Amino acid sequence: MQKMVKPIRLVVLAVVFVLLLGVYFVALYKLQIIGGREYYAVGETETKEDITIAAARGNILDRYGRLLVSNSLCNNLSINVTELFSQDDPNAVILELCSAVERFGDTYTDTLPITKSPPFEFTEMDTLQKSMLDAWLKANDMPLDSSAVEILAAMRTRYSVGSEYNAEDARRIVGVRYEINDRFNINTTPYVFAEDVSMPLLTYLMEQDIPGFELSSSYVREYKTQYAAHLLGYTGKLTAEEWATYAGKDYSLDAYVGKDGVEYAFEDYLHGVDGEAEVYSNLDGVTLRTKYTKEPQPGGHVYLTLDIGLQEVCEEALAAHIESINEDRARIIAEAEMYGTESTEMISGGALCVVKVDTGEPLALVSYPTYDAATMLDNYETLVTDENAPLYNRALMGVYAPGSTFKPCTATALLAEGIISPTRTLKTEGQFTKYIDDGYAPECWIYSTYKYTHGEINVVQAITYSCNYFFYYFGDELGIDKMAYYAKLYGLGEHTGIELPEVTGQMSTQSFKEQYTGISWFQGDTLQSAIGQSFTEFTPLQMAEYCAAIANGGTRHSASILKEVRSYDYSKTLFQRETEVLSKLDIDPEIFGYIQYGMYGVLYDAASTLKEHWLDSSIVAAAKTGTAQRGEGLVNNAMFILYAPYGDNPEIAIAIAVEKGGAGATLSPVARKIVDYYFTFQSSANTVENAYSLLK
Repeated sequence: MQKMVKPIRLVVLAVVFVLLLGVYFVALYKLQIIGGREYYAVGETETKEDITIAAARGNILDRYGRLLVSNSLCNNLSINVTELFSQDDPNAVILELCSAVERFGDTYTDTLPITKSPPFEFTEMDTLQKSMLDAWLKANDMPLDSSAVEILAAMRTRYSVGSEYNAEDARRIVGVRYEINDRFNINTTPYVFAEDVSMPLLTYLMEQDIPGFELSSSYVREYKTQYAAHLLGYTGKLTAEEWATYAGKDYSLDAYVGKDGVEYAFEDYLHGVDGEAEVYSNLDGVTLRTKYTKEPQPGGHVYLTLDIGLQEVCEEALAAHIESINEDRARIIAEAEMYGTESTEMISGGALCVVKVDTGEPLALVSYPTYDAATMLDNYETLVTDENAPLYNRALMGVYAPGSTFKPCTATALLAEGIISPTRTLKTEGQFTKYIDDGYAPECWIYSTYKYTHGEINVVQAITYSCNYFFYYFGDELGIDKMAYYAKLYGLGEHTGIELPEVTGQMSTQSFKEQYTGISWFQGDTLQSAIGQSFTEFTPLQMAEYCAAIANGGTRHSASILKEVRSYDYSKTLFQRETEVLSKLDIDPEIFGYIQYGMYGVLYDAASTLKEHWLDSSIVAAAKTGTAQRGEGLVNNAMFILYAPYGDNPEIAIAIAVEKGGAGATLSPVARKIVDYYFTFQSSANTVENAYSLLK
């Protein structure tokens, strides 16, 4: 019985094998014989193209989640090469497309570095344009030193652009053909013929049934505010020079990257990771299906420390102040030209910074004149040639002699080094004559103006009255080295920690003067340095952080402008700002009380000319004015620092600089507007719903 089992099993297995083999041959027959012609047709008529799917760039928001910069979808025209070159006359189609784009006021991409009309000449070209043109010349056996006219003639022949086309039309056609050729050679993203095109153009193209293009969409940056232009920056296409920086970071050659400001500084957070897809089309160029092989990953949302509401108030207040003064000065200048009377200078610019006292966070950074970030690229030529330099970020790049706003720093050094006590008094005179035999005898401003003196005063009164003589006298004893040491601790002449480009300025020192002028230091330089003159120059942001350090008792914080970064769906925190201490003045805390009281007196002393601006305010503040000399016969720069509230829990510090602004005291009303807004609206400021809750 057992002997019969094996043959039966073998028979069963053989039958199963034959059946499976039969199924296989039937399937193979259907695939190759019956369906072979169909599958062959698909393979012959269907093309596959690998494309890049651009990732959405992250948004930029203020500290409360108010949107500053976001994305909007735009319509683009991409050349459908398959469809274009299936036409009887592709060149005629190209010319029709170019003419349509121009007719509706749009623009198309043409990187051929030759002028658009005769006489044909080379335009200025970047590294990529030069390398691509050289590659074309080599591929077509032409000398690299060929002229623009010779190149265009060769291109007309190469691309079959006949004599029926005039010179300008031929230039349009070969420009597009050259662009298509480049895209094919470098094998990157499709040729986007025209970006962000208008609806009237799209409607026209559809109505006329013009072939050779396909509609695609991409993201463009959309500015939700007209303020903070110098900070937000802008984006643009990656250049050949920038490619080395972004190589290996999943950027395509057509990628848009941050070029300036926050867009540039936080590119790594804002830029997403592009996706990839396979696009299947028939021979007519009609897309049959799209298969995503790699989903795009959008960039992160960047929250800044800025309060855009406060930024708006600051920009408007500074602009109103400057423009009002310039209106008056314009009349004076006109009268001077007419009657030969004394003239003046127009204000060319200014800056204003507001920072948090306890963290150093910038709440507002203003540069005047400003511009609209949304139209900056369109108006670039006008902006870059404007004599008042509106593109120049004066808050971070402008350096100004602090004038008397530096006196609290000198006072700090005098008290900390024991040169004076808080109660020590000095009988001031109008003129400091210690170096008169050397031909140097500087005067106090009150003596120069009124032939008065400040009498016998202490350091608190010296700050309140801004007595030059007091600081000449004791600054001479202190010396420049100690003066510079305390300036450094306050962050004056040092990097602030902000992520945007800034200059450091400098504190006057013997080595600086000798290195940059070749002239030896003399004691008069020390006297001038004690009152914020000589070679001393700082940025408005440094001055605001310095004022904050005075207010909080000597701690200087980083001025980082990055508050937080969230994932694109707001579900994850990618970065959270932590308060960073850059330096600390480790001195008797009571010293700051005397400095602060001297600044309080600037606004509230019985003799103060500024008290009328502040007596009716519910917020008590402390300030210091500065009138920085620019030279004989020139209008002084106006400087002003303030913190509020005066007392145990100061919240904000302000620094204002106005070029050729005159007396620093004139800036008090500007500061008052800022204080009023901050303490009126700050308590009611809320984060935007559906975003992310940020503490103030």
